[in-house]
Amino acid sequence: MKTILPGQTIGIIGGGQLGRMMGLAAKEAGFRIAVLDPTADSPCGQIADIKIIAAYDDEAALQELAKVSDVITYEFENIDYEGLKRLGTIAYVPQGAELVRITQNRMNEKAEIRSSGAPIANYITAYSFEELSEKIGQVGFPCIVKTAFGGYDGKGQVKLDSIEELEEAKSLFEHSTCIAEAFVPFVKEISVIIQRGRNGQSYCLPIAENIHKDHILHESIVPARVDQEIAEKAVEAAEKIANHLDLVGTLAVEMFVLQDGNIVINELAPRPHNSGHYSIEACNVSQFHQHIRAVCGWPLRKPKLWAPSIMVNVLGEHVEPLVKEMHRYPEWSVHLYGKAEAKEKRKMGHVTIMTENLEKTLTEIEASNIWFNK
Repeated sequence: MKTILPGQTIGIIGGGQLGRMMGLAAKEAGFRIAVLDPTADSPCGQIADIKIIAAYDDEAALQELAKVSDVITYEFENIDYEGLKRLGTIAYVPQGAELVRITQNRMNEKAEIRSSGAPIANYITAYSFEELSEKIGQVGFPCIVKTAFGGYDGKGQVKLDSIEELEEAKSLFEHSTCIAEAFVPFVKEISVIIQRGRNGQSYCLPIAENIHKDHILHESIVPARVDQEIAEKAVEAAEKIANHLDLVGTLAVEMFVLQDGNIVINELAPRPHNSGHYSIEACNVSQFHQHIRAVCGWPLRKPKLWAPSIMVNVLGEHVEPLVKEMHRYPEWSVHLYGKAEAKEKRKMGHVTIMTENLEKTLTEIEASNIWFNK
């Protein structure tokens, strides 16, 4: 197993906030950072030693990244699969390209989750609206139709409550083939971030309970307010999926908790995840440090939670009120990602609050003038 040492260069495909935090963790350990991203002043580019400004599928740029890097990783799954596959023939890419191929396509992703033995909602695949119309009875209503490719933060999907609403899904097929899955009447959403080395050693971060607003993650509460039996089921499911996929690096497994205490897997993300940002302050090893350890061939560290914590996303509309109000909250850890324009609903940063009283802190967040208009 190849080991990458301080002083060597880690190449990162993708220059967003995940790449930035990954790069900052790597630089703490003495690594150099090269980043490939089409944006000249990307969040990761601001802290990188080498910037390659080009599209993710630019062949010359990928070859340049291979030339300057001792190991290559990626910060998100919507990169060019074929390019990553070719890159693996000329550079050291311990995560490989297969996980990207699987998670880029919900059809592939659902099939692999099912093959792993982890619980999943009933679903169908449809290559056309006509096929959806013919097969929709297999999942029934309510159901959610999602594009197989693309879509995030609630985009690329529509909930159908009856056959009369079926036409609302027609436009989705203009972008992609689709899946339709039975609606899961969940009581909580949780996520397990599992990280695994090339030798099969793996650890899960403490489980996060996720609260969404307008389909965008608003808060992650750690530890998730679920009983021990549910927590054990969640970790077991994440381990099944990671082992089935022969994971190297990081996998976020998003899950629904049902009224009866069972869980259903929703989606996978093959990289550090928004719901794991709390780990920077709240754990003895952050998801970013652990990811760097995994792809560099270092032994992983068993995560420990220092204190219950809440991570709150900072969107474009929250930046100005946060800057004005942050002097009132000295216990908050504020992270802003260096993005040029604070657009509405755009993820611009996050705040982590370590606390011994989750409910009191949740009330404090809601009472602030930052996330809620008063």
